[in-house]
Amino acid sequence: QVQLVESGGGFVQAGGSLRLSCAASGGTFSTYVMGWFRQAPGKEREFVAAISWTGGTTYYADSVKGRFTISRDNAKNMVWLQMRSLKREDTAVYYCALRRATRLGTTRHEYDTWGQGTQVTVSS
Repeated sequence: QVQLVESGGGFVQAGGSLRLSCAASGGTFSTYVMGWFRQAPGKEREFVAAISWTGGTTYYADSVKGRFTISRDNAKNMVWLQMRSLKREDTAVYYCALRRATRLGTTRHEYDTWGQGTQVTVSS
């Protein structure tokens, strides 16, 4: 059973950058889709970005397109989310997730394994 652990969250001023990391362990990682989701207080968990198992295909929510970049290194069992030009509305708990499939998914129900989340707070 794969386990996912996120890190890299914190406090940042609007316009700043953060890089989130997700470390996978305990099982097969390299052949599955990986995604990032986020959940703000009082809101549903929403899709942020996804990456194919090769890393060759990525997909982003419109709200982060052009500002966030998802990447992975299968040899290191790592996935990252580089976040730039952060806005207050990016404040949320960010979750790394694994989808046991080859096609990208954009809904939480398509993902099988989740990390515990890491808090990102953007202040104005």
